[in-house]
Formats: sequence, structure tokens, C-alpha cells
Amino acid sequence: MVRLDLLAELEKKAKACRQCCLAEERTNVAFSDGDPLSSLMLVGEGPGEQEDLQGRPFVGPAGQLLDKILDAAAIGRARVYICNIVKCRPRNLPGRPGFRAGGGQNRPPAEEEIKACLPWLEAQIAVIQPKIILCLGSVAAQVLIEPGFSITRDRGKWFERYGIKIAATYHPSALLRDPVKKRPAWEDFQRVRDAYFQVLGRQ
Repeated sequence: MVRLDLLAELEKKAKACRQCCLAEERTNVAFSDGDPLSSLMLVGEGPGEQEDLQGRPFVGPAGQLLDKILDAAAIGRARVYICNIVKCRPRNLPGRPGFRAGGGQNRPPAEEEIKACLPWLEAQIAVIQPKIILCLGSVAAQVLIEPGFSITRDRGKWFERYGIKIAATYHPSALLRDPVKKRPAWEDFQRVRDAYFQVLGRQ
């Protein structure tokens, strides 16, 4: 199938990418996971430790919570296409862009890292041609929706970008840190689920 062949070629090229400093410490490129034929794409921020080790996005604690949410929404991980803004783990190392003292092992990707990696995401969107994109966290929303996007203010609203319906909600890691956010995030997932089922012709 042409789409699968294109994605396989993209992934092969991404795994050889050396466009930013993230390539220097990575174990694996976490290119994508899930169904490349899906109408629903989930886009997060960047890989963490487990994602770097396994070469798949959202397989650590945040990914396990995401799986539970998708199952509860009657969608399931296997029926969506999952990727991140950057494909290599942004480690919180001194001397690296975006270093945060006392910030733990991971950090948000720096602007130059996002700029270097964005063509891979844009190519994924062009090949997948999703009808709906859900941004997980503020970094993804600020890249794909608008730079001034605020998760607290704008989550759950629908926008249109690339001719695609797009919304954003809290990143699953934020739900692990602050369980109070779980209820509004669940409401957002329900809205996305309903829109997704409409695309599938289900009510």
C-alpha cells in the first residue's frame, strides 16, 4: 500500500537524522505507533526514557495512562496513529538547549529542536491525512495550533489547521502529576471520541 510504503521510507530516513543535538544521546528514534490508516492522530511532545529505549511513543507511565483513557473511550490505542513533535528524547543535560536545573531527566524540546524535527511531523500528517488531530500538551498545541495556545484556557476547543479538525488537552504526564486534571481531560477525550465516531459514520 502506497501510504505504508511512504511511512516506512520516512521512518527509515528519520532514524538516520542528525539535524539537531538530540541525535547525539538517543538510543532509538520513536517515530510513531498505532494505525497508519486511522482518521485520528494523537501528537505529543517528545519521547521519554522508556520511549527512547523501546523506539515507540507513549509506552512509559504516561503512555499506559493514555492507553487506559483510549480504552475507556471505546477507541483503543491500536485504532489511532500516535507520534510526537520531536522524535528523539530531549534529555535534561547541562549545556544542552532548554536545560532546567532540578528539572528531572526530561525537558520540553527547545525551539531549534522543534524546527529541525517539524518536517518529519508535517510529512506524517501529509501521508496519514487524518480527519482529526488531538494535541497532547501545550508544546504540541503551540506548534500545531498557535504559538500563544494555553491548555488551561483553550483546551477542548476545536480549531482547523491543515484542513483538519484539531483540538488539544492535557498531556497524560500532567494527569499523573495532578489528578484534578483527569476529569477535564476525560471530557476532552469524549468530545474527540464523538467527532471520531462521526467520521466513522457511527453515532
